[in-house]
Amino acid sequence: MKMFVVTLLMLSAVVSGCNQAPKNGAAPSQTADANRQVQVKQTAPQKKEIQDPRAVAHRLEQIAVSVPNVESANCVVFGNTAVVGINVPPAMDRAKVGTIKLSVAEALKKDPYGVDALVTADMDLNQRLWNIRQQAMNGRPINGFAEEMAAIIGRIVPQMPRDVNPLQSHPPAQR
Repeated sequence: MKMFVVTLLMLSAVVSGCNQAPKNGAAPSQTADANRQVQVKQTAPQKKEIQDPRAVAHRLEQIAVSVPNVESANCVVFGNTAVVGINVPPAMDRAKVGTIKLSVAEALKKDPYGVDALVTADMDLNQRLWNIRQQAMNGRPINGFAEEMAAIIGRIVPQMPRDVNPLQSHPPAQR
């Protein structure tokens, strides 16, 4: 009986070893499919070169305002990049604000100028975008942009304790 079990195990090992599986372990049907290439057409809108920043900014603001619960929008275009700030009702909870921001991004994605726009619902950043936009309308686009970017970076950069120099009220004593 013992000899019969050993012979049966050896026979099953030999039979299973004769399976013609590819060396990488994939099933034979998968290797035939892997040799075929799949070509996909690009369906996302391509970003267009921005020739008139004011017109593009106005257009993207109108798209953002068309989304429900967006009270107003401010857009600043610099180079080929657009930043859109949105105002939502102040009592709205954070999860709903995120949903609205996503809805604005989806609406802008359908526009060739808005496909790569940055969307923010942060009140402070939106106010700063408004300030930049007003400066640009008043004929000071570079100065307004530089001032607001300095203020934004000043808020982002942390104050490191080792960088703080203590005020010296008295000159060091001389011996």
